[in-house]
Order: sequence, then structure tokens, then C-alpha cells
Amino acid sequence: MYRIAVWTCGVWLAGMPLVQAAPVGEGDPLLDAPLATQAAAAQEARGVLRARDQAMLASELAGRIVEMPFAEGQAFRKGDVLVRFDCSAYQAQLNAAQAAVRAAREELAHKKQLAALNSVGRFEVALAEARQAQAQAESQVYQVQVNRCTVKAPFDGQVVQRKVKPHESVAGGAPLLEIVDNRTLEIHLLVPSRWLGRLSAGQSFTFTPDETGQPLSAKVKRVGARIDEGSQTLLLIGELPEEPAGLLAGMSGTARFEATP
Repeated sequence: MYRIAVWTCGVWLAGMPLVQAAPVGEGDPLLDAPLATQAAAAQEARGVLRARDQAMLASELAGRIVEMPFAEGQAFRKGDVLVRFDCSAYQAQLNAAQAAVRAAREELAHKKQLAALNSVGRFEVALAEARQAQAQAESQVYQVQVNRCTVKAPFDGQVVQRKVKPHESVAGGAPLLEIVDNRTLEIHLLVPSRWLGRLSAGQSFTFTPDETGQPLSAKVKRVGARIDEGSQTLLLIGELPEEPAGLLAGMSGTARFEATP
């Protein structure tokens, strides 16, 4: 036997209240809210600060180090001597080469005087000129070696790490100092490759270093030349304000684009 409930005056006769459905066309706010939030969410990417001016200075000759005036963290100016080698042997060779240049010059002058008196031929004069040119070339070689006895700073910056110590002997090509200029920092980001068509130079974004937690205003400076096929990411280089204070190369952080790139 079936039991039939009849609707009367908004109440089930069986004693059960009626739950009315929402009008057709109205969405569920609990479902729509996450979608709206997701659409408005900013796009983020991780990045690191790198200096445009940074270098690993190496020895251009074999020798013994006699002076390294700057230690880790110390600042220097462009042109300051960062490493000085014992140059006594190279200086002696240069002195000998310069003496040979003077002798060749005197010989050439004497040959020219004799040629004016028809005492020697043009061949003798040409040979003296060749000897002088050879002596000058050898002197220039030794001068280059003497110049390499001092390693000078190529830009203003700070010492990151000393790879050798004073009084040590090093071979040619050995690393000496790692240096950096923290005033020339750039932001290197890895962004999804699908952003490529929407990126443009001058586009604004914020970058928040993990170490400081302070958001920085930045702009897109340039975009990388290739996409990494494995991770499907693209290198993006951002530009910071002029000489940002308190920032160091190597800091990591998060870049935030307010609008979808």
C-alpha cells in the first residue's frame, strides 16, 4: 500500500517541510567565489638577483703573490691594485730589452751617418733598422709581462672571495679573486613560456626578496633568447631602481605581475 503526501498551505501533510530550489539562472556563490578570485589573482614567478658587473679574476702569468690589499667584503674603486706579483725577474728582462733598443737606435743612427758619406750601402742601413724594430718588439713583450704583475680592478665593487693568499706561488690562469658590483643588480626570472606573447619591455611588476620581505618596483628589461624545452620556461631579465640599497647579488625572491603577462 502506497503512502501519498499532499501539499497544502506550504506544509507537507506527512509533517515534512518543503525545501524550495533556487530560482533558475542564479549561481551558487560558494562555487562562483573561487573562480572570481582565481581570475583576479596575480601571476608569480621565482627569481634571483644577479650583478651585471661580476668577474673571476685569474693570473695571466706564473709568479709569487706579494700583496693582496683587499679582503672579502671590502670595497674598491676601478683601477685599484687588487693583486701584486713579485716582478723582479720580469723587470730585469724589461731593462735588458730597453737597453737593447737604445743600442739598436745608436747603431741605426751611426749607419745613417755613414750612408750619408757613402761609406756603407743601403743594405747596412736596412739591416740596422730591422735590428731596432726587433729590439723594440722584444721590449714591448717584456713590458706586457711587467704590466701583468699587477691585477687592477676593472670596475668599482667588492671582493666576494679570495682564492689565493699573499706569498703563495700560482700558475698562469689560476683564479685569484671573485669580485662583484652590487650596484648593477638585475632580476633573473624563469617564467612560463606561454607568457612569451604577452611580455613586453617596460612592463611593471614587483619583486620581493626573501631576505628583506620588502616589495620593490621593477620593470621588464629584456627577454631571453630561447625557451627551455624540458621545463617550458623562459628567462626574463628585470630592471631594479637605480642603486637599490641593502640588496646583494644572489638574493632570491618572488616576482608578482598584477595583470596576467
